[in-house]
Amino acid sequence: MSASRSHPNQSPDRLSRLGMVARWRPVHLGHLPVLRALSDQAETVWLGIGSANRYNLRNPFTLEETLAMLRLVLADRPNYTLIPVPDLDDGPRWRAMILDLFGPLDGFVSDNPYVATLLRDDYRLVRPVDLVPPAERVPIDGTLVRRHMARGDGWRELVPPEIAAYIMEHRLDERFRREFGLQTLALETIIRR
Repeated sequence: MSASRSHPNQSPDRLSRLGMVARWRPVHLGHLPVLRALSDQAETVWLGIGSANRYNLRNPFTLEETLAMLRLVLADRPNYTLIPVPDLDDGPRWRAMILDLFGPLDGFVSDNPYVATLLRDDYRLVRPVDLVPPAERVPIDGTLVRRHMARGDGWRELVPPEIAAYIMEHRLDERFRREFGLQTLALETIIRR
């Protein structure tokens, strides 16, 4: 999936390899500036799809659907490789798997404190927010998108247009509401108390 073509916004002092693991479920407007920054700042970006082996409330899109969403938003960014990263429920084994899958990197991007603890001796750690100028940051997370999707409205404005079209075309929003909507809304009620 990697390519040698450069993007016009690339930094003149680009890094060779950056890596990041996220669940990307679904890809939303908060992800876009991070994905662009990764692509602009590195010759090759290794994007891990976390929880690749899970389909549940927090991971309500399949690996194939998540890969399709990432490919849609990265269509003009040829310098990435997508890597499924399963949950192992064992931090040390997960760390060893990441080192094997990603190999040497100039930096590993994560905002997860546990992941940072696992990888701090292996990679230079970078927070996603540090890659994106303040004016380009979008305070949206997957939980917010899934809550709106569970309610049946307001979620389309939180994702890129191509992602909204993909989700609606494949009726993934309907499937989400049918399979996980009530659980999502119940969690929201518990969090508010």
